[in-house]
Amino acid sequence: MEDSLPTLSSRALLLSLVLGLSLCTACSEDLEPDDPGRRDLLFTFDGSLQGWTGGFTDLAPGQEDQVAFTFEQRELPTETGIMGGALLLSGRNVSDDLFMFVTHPVNDLSPDSPYSLTFELELASDASTGCAGIGGAPGESVFLKVGAAAVEPARVTDESGHYRINVDKGNQSGGGANAQVVGNIANGSTDCTHPTYRRITRDNRANPFRINSDGEGRLWLLLGTDSGFEGTTALYVDTIRVVLEPIAQ
Repeated sequence: MEDSLPTLSSRALLLSLVLGLSLCTACSEDLEPDDPGRRDLLFTFDGSLQGWTGGFTDLAPGQEDQVAFTFEQRELPTETGIMGGALLLSGRNVSDDLFMFVTHPVNDLSPDSPYSLTFELELASDASTGCAGIGGAPGESVFLKVGAAAVEPARVTDESGHYRINVDKGNQSGGGANAQVVGNIANGSTDCTHPTYRRITRDNRANPFRINSDGEGRLWLLLGTDSGFEGTTALYVDTIRVVLEPIAQ
């Protein structure tokens, strides 16, 4: 999962496939459409957030101002060698357990029906591999999660007064009913002194995520970082491709 995916081999190829659109129906060698109910979504973030929203959880209300949370559309760092925009998701983990997430609704699915979701992600991370950090490594201790929920993921307050998310994303290296771990954000560089952004890819093609749509045929896509590294994580989400396929009952 470290370097490249055959279906997302270059940004130029992706942009030519979608012809400037933020969503498309596309084909690939390993994800051929074989069901009329299949949905194939592609987000490239070159001009906007494209309907995604972001948030952060797993901390006390008094820590909120220290996080310096950033969620915005921004050009990719020049050192990646990739031109175009991305979602920037950034925050300082002051609780040793920060979860940052983005979510997007999907409508017009079959109501109350099971779906299989395959995610393919292109990202830019400056978290070098094998480096030490407070609480954990800046790369290997920041776990990347994907999934979905039949309710909109949102921050809520639990019985102890702490901020949590209202869906089951698991914790740290463990997944939950609404999210699974697809690796970490370590980028393969061993330079711990002068970290630079490098392209990484992650996917769950070997283990697609399964979930039921709600009674109105909706799901909310979920992508996030669950961090044990007590420092700042700044991750660029370059492209997100999600294939939703109905599961025969």
